[in-house]
Amino acid sequence: MSLIEFIKSKTFLKQLLFAIGGIIVFAFIVMKWLNISTNHDQKIEVPDLQKMSLNEVESMLEDLDLKLYVIDSASYNPDYPKKSVIDQDPEPGDFVKENRKIYLTLNPSGYRNVEVPNVFGKTKRQVTSQLRAIGFRISANPIYVSDIAKDVVRGLQFDGKDLKTGDQIPKNSVITLKLGDGKGSDRYTPDKNE
Repeated sequence: MSLIEFIKSKTFLKQLLFAIGGIIVFAFIVMKWLNISTNHDQKIEVPDLQKMSLNEVESMLEDLDLKLYVIDSASYNPDYPKKSVIDQDPEPGDFVKENRKIYLTLNPSGYRNVEVPNVFGKTKRQVTSQLRAIGFRISANPIYVSDIAKDVVRGLQFDGKDLKTGDQIPKNSVITLKLGDGKGSDRYTPDKNE
């Protein structure tokens, strides 16, 4: 029997129809299975979690069949409560399926500590720029001490205590400058004047 005769035979045509029917049934079953297993028409709207505590977020996401995953803590933001959500992914209002992870960025419990640099003997202008650049605030009321040089930094204070180079204090703290008054006859030294 030649190839052309075989292709024209009833046996080949039956087998071809069975194969096509089998592929159609298989494709139909796969499509139904995918619809069921992927929750095709299911949509859960992601809630706005900003400024919520971790306990509140856990409770809310559990009710919606969503999972939370904390990815990071950001820089402290005083506009948000401590340890509350600052950012989330997916964004509020997006639609997701059940068991989707919601990635959260939390607000730390406070500012991180920053090391006090060596500023002794520098001008008020230099020190103000340097301290602001690393995250400190400068008091508008400096303390003037008897010194030969005017507006030269002779020390720093935080909460009424003198600071030394290398001390660690929270970022965003208000620092008071000790400045020379320009009226002294000698250079100010803390040990001599206290």
